[in-house]
Amino acid sequence: MSVISADTREQIEERERRPNWLVAQLRKPEWSPYAAGIMLGIVFAFSLLVAGQMPGSSGAFESLIAYLGSRIFPQNIYFRFVMPPGITWQVWLLLGTFLGAFVSAWISHDFRWRTVPDKQWVSVFGTARWKRWLIAFGGGVLLEIAAGIAGGCTSGLAIAGGVQLAPAAFLFIPGMLISGILTALIIYRKNF
Repeated sequence: MSVISADTREQIEERERRPNWLVAQLRKPEWSPYAAGIMLGIVFAFSLLVAGQMPGSSGAFESLIAYLGSRIFPQNIYFRFVMPPGITWQVWLLLGTFLGAFVSAWISHDFRWRTVPDKQWVSVFGTARWKRWLIAFGGGVLLEIAAGIAGGCTSGLAIAGGVQLAPAAFLFIPGMLISGILTALIIYRKNF
């Protein structure tokens, strides 16, 4: 039986209390955009190699809403041929995105139930919850319509299209950035 010195025992206890590097990285509320970009690239490459699909999320909403749309408009060509109802791989990807975000926020101790977000929002729109939900819903509908017109969302068109060197992706990315900056300037003009 070996005897551990007091210094060594303290060092061992300190190492056991201190999380390892990976755990420390996962607990950060914000990651390096470079590390996140590299990991996103790995996810896209893995998805393409294993499933033969590039990730995208806007199609998931269309696949789910098509259940209702095909009931209301049974002869509609869009819901019959272009985007028929179904639980597709994009629906599973969307579910995984929500679960992954929840787990990430939980691990980093950044998870909070909030109905009205940060001070910047409150200074422009006030504290009314209905306004927050209305604007969020309207923005989501607008985003989904725009994704349908553009041929994909940020993940499907910009990232996956960029990986495949699609010209549409390289038109979409600067348009998205410029329109986002202009929209923020219009909405938050008092706070810039």
